[in-house]
Amino acid sequence: MIGNAYYASPVGDLWIQSEDNKITTVNFLKKEKQEELITPVIEQCMRELEEYFYSGRKFFTVELKLQGSPFQLSVWNELLTIPYGKTISYLELALRIGDINSIRAVGLANGQNTIAIIVPCHRVIGKKGDLIGYGGGLDKKEWLLLHEGAFTEQLKLF
Repeated sequence: MIGNAYYASPVGDLWIQSEDNKITTVNFLKKEKQEELITPVIEQCMRELEEYFYSGRKFFTVELKLQGSPFQLSVWNELLTIPYGKTISYLELALRIGDINSIRAVGLANGQNTIAIIVPCHRVIGKKGDLIGYGGGLDKKEWLLLHEGAFTEQLKLF
């Protein structure tokens, strides 16, 4: 069963989709809302997002269904290892997946992540600490990093 719902977050409306009792999409809403079909996994996802935004949740337990190429999956799975409140550079992400020459491809895969916030692509920044690239907009990336305390920590390094 494919589920479809919307969540009003502090960074804007999020579009959530599920398939086979797993989350496939958490994205910033860029089109008109469609009819909702709220599945149990979407209810769990919305509850965990609510806790992330308002109650200090630092990690998500909702099941995900990541869909992409083997390279994209390797990037997204590595994103899942970045702790709450921490950031890494695109260069470090490329090194973590084992190919220093893949920085641009890593950036592209990061931008193609369809499960924002939960797969924390917002935690990847430029090597000099600058905020670059975020599908929801840099203002949302900055808000998320400030919310997690990561941006403040990053500023201490430079």
